[in-house]
Amino acid sequence: MAPPSADAIVVGHGLAGLVATHELVEAGRRVLLLDQEGPVDFGGQAYWSFGGLFMVDTPEQRMCGIRDSRDLAWQDWLGSAQFSEGDDDHWPRQWAAHYVDFAAGEKRRWLRGLGWRAFPLPGWPERGGHGALGSGNSVPRFHITWGTGPGVVAPFERRVRAGADKGAAELRFRHQVDELIVEDGAAVGVRGTL
Repeated sequence: MAPPSADAIVVGHGLAGLVATHELVEAGRRVLLLDQEGPVDFGGQAYWSFGGLFMVDTPEQRMCGIRDSRDLAWQDWLGSAQFSEGDDDHWPRQWAAHYVDFAAGEKRRWLRGLGWRAFPLPGWPERGGHGALGSGNSVPRFHITWGTGPGVVAPFERRVRAGADKGAAELRFRHQVDELIVEDGAAVGVRGTL
């Protein structure tokens, strides 16, 4: 039997894998989604989580009188990350800056467009205890999803399963990925065990 072929292979059906698969299918790509667990574990740890999402300067925060901004969130992030000034932290710093921009910009609008809803009271799981320049968040930014973890997973699971129904995504459970196949410096496939 010939191995399956796809435009992209996503390893892991946790939240990141479901989001990646959803985005690829939306972009018209054929996706192979692999996970070592079974279908009952769709969504991975996110399914079992409290369902909180980091967002900045939201209507929920403003309704509670929480004054937040992209600059304050970035200051808090830098206080926790303690990036080095050398090249070792160049890409992590770039990723973090883009993520804070996303969390302060389109993230909430994008999620709401997918059907996501939050409790109207932001939480504070990583509260900074060392002043404004210490580690952690200086204001509450943890937006609890209505339905907790299952509510975070549901919009993406629906879309991934719909993609599978129309042949744009193939879901393979109990497929463990052990190795990336690299040719000429590019990943071109995976090897694993059933």
